[in-house]
Amino acid sequence: MAEQPGGGQRRRRRHLTPQEKYQVWQEVVAGQGTQREIADRWGIDRSTVTHIIKLAKQGALDRLASSRPGRPGKSAAELALEDAQAEIERLRATVTEQAVELHLFRGKGRWD
Repeated sequence: MAEQPGGGQRRRRRHLTPQEKYQVWQEVVAGQGTQREIADRWGIDRSTVTHIIKLAKQGALDRLASSRPGRPGKSAAELALEDAQAEIERLRATVTEQAVELHLFRGKGRWD
């Protein structure tokens, strides 16, 4: 490993697969060591362990928030898309209704 100016050692950057990140998260949750010990065991920086924990927590919260009783789980993006499509359909119906009312109010005009 390369020496840093302060006398410490710099780790070589290691990219974990999603499965490895999940295993790191499981080790933290199971209390199989401190974050520093787990980071050393995997050869990663402690901040990477912290980042994995934050991502896992946010992912779980997002998924739980999108879960509705009696409906299969959908992502927040899927739910937002459904809501937007329903709003578009509501607005389309309103515009159509207003166009019909305007046509009836003004009557059929001349086409020349």
